[in-house]
Amino acid sequence: MKKALLTPLLLFFLISCGGVKKTQEALNLGNYGNAINKAIKNLSENKTKKSNQPYVLLLEEAFKKNYERELQQIAFLKKENNPANYEVIFNSYSNLKSIQQRIRPLLPLRVIEEGRDANFVFKNYDEEIINSKRELSDYLYNNASALLEKGSYKEDFRNAFEQFSYLNELSPNYKDTALKIEESHNKGLDYVQVVMINDSEQIVPERLEQELLNFNTYGLNDLWTVYHTNAIESINYDYAMEVAFRDIKISPEQVTEKQISKEKQIKDGYKYATNSEGVVLKDSLGNKIKVDKFKTVKCNYYQFTQHKMVEVVGNVSFLDLEKQQQINTYPLSSQFVFNHVYAKHQGDKSALEDEMVPLLELSAVPFPTNEQMVYDAGEDLKAKLKGIISRQRFN
Repeated sequence: MKKALLTPLLLFFLISCGGVKKTQEALNLGNYGNAINKAIKNLSENKTKKSNQPYVLLLEEAFKKNYERELQQIAFLKKENNPANYEVIFNSYSNLKSIQQRIRPLLPLRVIEEGRDANFVFKNYDEEIINSKRELSDYLYNNASALLEKGSYKEDFRNAFEQFSYLNELSPNYKDTALKIEESHNKGLDYVQVVMINDSEQIVPERLEQELLNFNTYGLNDLWTVYHTNAIESINYDYAMEVAFRDIKISPEQVTEKQISKEKQIKDGYKYATNSEGVVLKDSLGNKIKVDKFKTVKCNYYQFTQHKMVEVVGNVSFLDLEKQQQINTYPLSSQFVFNHVYAKHQGDKSALEDEMVPLLELSAVPFPTNEQMVYDAGEDLKAKLKGIISRQRFN
């Protein structure tokens, strides 16, 4: 019994020590943020628990060292006078404030053995945050605007878009940022003209073509690519996407027949049991003993299978219109099989297996047309086409 009680206690002790040890290791390695996070997490659960006392001292030390290092780093970056450092400075001040806000609800934190409260020197960083945020916002706006005005490549406009978007999160409604975001996005887009080619000798149903080229149904989430199935004269397209049907094979309509003969013994009433002399036997109560009578039943079972298959084979090619060269090609193929099974019988249905009977309630149905077969293959084609479009990257 004692052993059973000691085991969980020992496990708890080891886990607790392990947590303190990992926090101490983080502190020793200079991972002050990690040490602060671990200490705050444990103290938030129960700051007065005796086993959590080590976290109070670790938090106190990690807070002080992190504070000193961050301010030294900020001072150094300010001396460099490099606008590219504005983001690091802003984030550092914001992080210092965030740590104070997380520790404040825990105060006071008592160091029991030393008979004192843990010492945390808090500062108001609001002015520094506001100033560094203003400097960062100005830098982002000016840098992104230069990319937008002087950029020669789509990557320049995309970088401008990212910086304007970040600026909009940092300082909403800053100058004309919203308009700049839209402008940089439009300039960074890749425009793709989509063309469908049918080199097969079969007709591709018009509604299948419409569904394959309806890119709204694919749920694509590509920020920088726009597909147009109807070209717009005012747009200079960067790429072309060709969906080509090379071959559409449709099998003949086939009906195959399979005959199965079944035989089974089934109950057919009862008779009285007799001995070898023909005398009816009775049980201990004097009742005549009944035994089942059986008869043999037979049935011929005719199973019919209607079969028709279509195979669509093609490919999807992507072309760089400026360089006039193919950049990628993917195979595109799909099969659709029409199978309908029904059955007829001759004889006693009782001889059949249970799973054979439902088919007797079915009958032959009209075969789908070739056009319908091609359309039915379309669901698989759409899924494969979506996969191809999702994989394709132009830059």
